[in-house]
Amino acid sequence: QVQLVESGGGLVQPGGSLRLSCAASGFTFSSYAMNWYRQAPGKEREFVATITSSGGITNYAHSVKGRFTISRDNAKNTVYLQMNSLKPEDTAIYYCKRQSGAYWGQGTQVTVSS
Repeated sequence: QVQLVESGGGLVQPGGSLRLSCAASGFTFSSYAMNWYRQAPGKEREFVATITSSGGITNYAHSVKGRFTISRDNAKNTVYLQMNSLKPEDTAIYYCKRQSGAYWGQGTQVTVSS
């Protein structure tokens, strides 16, 4: 019954911005840390960002530090990933994951290209 549904992906030019959303259901969202991962073509899935259950602590992959911001709205059961200063190497399918357990969303495609 756990569901994670990502949205907000699309095509953006280098230097542009996108905001991804992940809508959660089927569990007590406010009790769980949440993560974002991504998988680029031909690459392994990699960690992007994490946020604690109340949003007090965040951590990021080095490649996105200073450019991406993870946040959450527990009242809306939603976690976000604000992506700024996008680079072509950010092109990937972005996945939402509950940190505890093997629950993933279906992913949303982000393409950074001119």
